[in-house]
Amino acid sequence: MNNELFPPNILNWINGKQVPSLSGTLFNKLDPDNGKVIFSVARSGEPDIRSAVNAAKEAQKLWAEIPPVKRGFILNDIVSALSRERDTMAQIVAAETGKSFKDALGETDGAIQCGLFYVGEGQRLYGRTTTSGALNKYAMTIRQPIGIAGLIIAANTPIANVAWKVFPALICGNAAVLKSAEDTPATAWFFGKIVHEAGLPPGVLNIIHGFGEEAGAPLVVNPEVGVISFTGSTAVGRQIAVTAGQRLAKVSLELGGKNPLIVCDDADIDNAARWILLSAFSNAGQRCAAGSRIIIFDSVYDKLRNILIERTSKLKVGNTNDDDFGPVINEKQLNSMLHLIHTSREKGAVVLTGGERLTGERHKSGFYMAPTLIENVKPEDEISTKELFGPIACLYRVKDYPEAFSMANNSPYGLTACIHTRNINRAIHFTQKIQTGVVVVNAGTYGSEPHMPFGGFKNSGNGSREPGTEALDVYSELKDIYFNIDPTQI
Repeated sequence: MNNELFPPNILNWINGKQVPSLSGTLFNKLDPDNGKVIFSVARSGEPDIRSAVNAAKEAQKLWAEIPPVKRGFILNDIVSALSRERDTMAQIVAAETGKSFKDALGETDGAIQCGLFYVGEGQRLYGRTTTSGALNKYAMTIRQPIGIAGLIIAANTPIANVAWKVFPALICGNAAVLKSAEDTPATAWFFGKIVHEAGLPPGVLNIIHGFGEEAGAPLVVNPEVGVISFTGSTAVGRQIAVTAGQRLAKVSLELGGKNPLIVCDDADIDNAARWILLSAFSNAGQRCAAGSRIIIFDSVYDKLRNILIERTSKLKVGNTNDDDFGPVINEKQLNSMLHLIHTSREKGAVVLTGGERLTGERHKSGFYMAPTLIENVKPEDEISTKELFGPIACLYRVKDYPEAFSMANNSPYGLTACIHTRNINRAIHFTQKIQTGVVVVNAGTYGSEPHMPFGGFKNSGNGSREPGTEALDVYSELKDIYFNIDPTQI
């Protein structure tokens, strides 16, 4: 491990300065590749959140006075600095997630693209000039900042998750308190270092580390925080919605998925197999948009299953650029997956390949899950309805398109979906009628771009969308303005 990447203790950023938690307590961060402690982290609580919110409140007044175009110039300096530090950022992402440097660099570049998009939005914080129904009356709308944004992110793609929330929150004129994911605090810490060295005014972005119950929960209940944006599990999202709703704070929730990928009888089987493996196993399956329900027409089921088993067994698992994916983020997550596979087997599920923790010399100390394919499970089984967040996919055999479509929609989640077909009629019907926020034809279940809205139906979110221009609706208030003129004074 390169100890020069980060200090031994990762501290909070409050009002432009690195500070320990007020209690002075720390927690250890483990390397998912080998289970060893790589650094310690400030364990924040409610007093730290209060300090960060107070700093944000003071800074926001001046930040909001800066014209949006000039805010964009400042964010551009940050994006330029992130571009210069892209290799270091990718090394940090790789070090604390266990993913390869190649994958971490791709994620970092995605964060840079996201930042560039919102830089331009400083020139396009559009309102509307429209007509009135009354004589001598003129109507328009403008966007104004909410105030303080509370941002709570997940660990799966840490720098991308930071960018998705921080850039739109700041371009709208808000100050922010970012609660980093407890499994990837160094990524957020280094981003804080970059933004302050690039000239962001102190207090505009404050970064707090700690556990959800101790640091995230106080951020949600703080009455000064006008908008909460959360990416994570549906269970926690429900709690946030209830808590923040009691004080009528705005809430954006990007939650889980149990995403279907349909392979029809007319599909390009080789292309479908390639995208199934990428959707199910890339990033160790740690995507809310992972393809975990593979629904296959009976006429091509056996052929595709055999291809998938063969190719899955050849996947390389590790943290180098030659590997296909790395470890899951922590041992608790790994054990949860293993337990569910075990209970599914007891109910008749058949593990086609994988299904266990990797324990060979290369993997024995890390949190490595073998790439796993399972069949003979029912749509209502827990493994079919619960988000696993790991390299596990279930195969389902169906007779035809109506049955496949029905099964795809039969889920408590509605985040992403994909269909592989050459039939334009099926493709159009599927894209229009599937109950998901994202739908893809002839590729994978993931791959959202930073200028496009991302979010889901049902238990996958609360209807908000990030990033894209739609994120501006999350982080700004709309104000109607009416001018009434006296024509005799003209």
